[in-house]
Amino acid sequence: MNLPIASLAGSETANATTAPGGRVRHFYRAYGLVVSSEVALPELEPAAPATPDLEIAVGPLDFPDGASQGATAFRFKPTRQYLSWQAVGTFMISGGKRIAVDPAPGVDDPLLAFPLLGPVMALALHQRGLLVLHASAIAVGGRSVIFMGDKGAGKSTTAGAMIGAGHRLLTDDVVALDLSDPERPMILPGFPQLKLAADAAGAIRLEQAEVRPQVHPQIDKAQHRLHAGFAAEAVPVSRIYMLERGGRAAISPLTGAAALPAIIKFSYIARFGRQALPGDFAAAHLHQCAQVAGRVGVSRLEVPAGLVRIGEAVAAIETDLASGTR
Repeated sequence: MNLPIASLAGSETANATTAPGGRVRHFYRAYGLVVSSEVALPELEPAAPATPDLEIAVGPLDFPDGASQGATAFRFKPTRQYLSWQAVGTFMISGGKRIAVDPAPGVDDPLLAFPLLGPVMALALHQRGLLVLHASAIAVGGRSVIFMGDKGAGKSTTAGAMIGAGHRLLTDDVVALDLSDPERPMILPGFPQLKLAADAAGAIRLEQAEVRPQVHPQIDKAQHRLHAGFAAEAVPVSRIYMLERGGRAAISPLTGAAALPAIIKFSYIARFGRQALPGDFAAAHLHQCAQVAGRVGVSRLEVPAGLVRIGEAVAAIETDLASGTR
């Protein structure tokens, strides 16, 4: 079912105030946080105006160490992180509580939202002390599964197939884990959107989803805004799967020695290299990865090639969860 974008816009206007300078400040909820944003983010769930945990503000920024000479540039300092894309804009994250946005000329909010709700949000959550994985997560009853994997491994496609089978999305692309109780890692719910390639979307056919307009010709996945099938509460981590292509659907636990490198590889911060972990951040990050690897472990999930067989992977996951053992 395709619903008009106007159905979302109306709900946002009741959850907005006017910021200094005349910009509209929208209020949302994501990853357990109240977010105030001067960038419209209809991908997120609207929230009543309140003191924000995370503020997103628009204004000019000076990129440190001079102007970028390339299409992208990153700078990481102990309390501030800078990410710049020449075609989109520059972002500065301060202490996990504030994101400053300086859009490139002519760039509108829908295009700003792509990095803002991806790598920028991931780094802000990392600064707040969460372990952030480049992955997708699904709630299955009171349990959950996380899908990690290289680009093209089928993380979002497998998540979409799980939703099609009646399970609920926790988060896509950015998985934030709360490890405040090391014996019970929790997945914080992100927002009800799944990004799918056209062939995957055609095969899965999600019900109660709105396909949002393409915002840039180089973005090959469409945004599917779910109006059902979203889990809005945190769920304990039950399984972590590392996806690989295979001839048949199969699940096999990694050895203890292999689980930790897998978690480290697919942690979001690892995408930026050692520079993103200054000072004590590296040791703290390694400790978090080791906690999850030791408490939950990682299994290899072989996903059969061909979308017509994605249901076999879903059945294998359901069987593995029902076994209750690891």
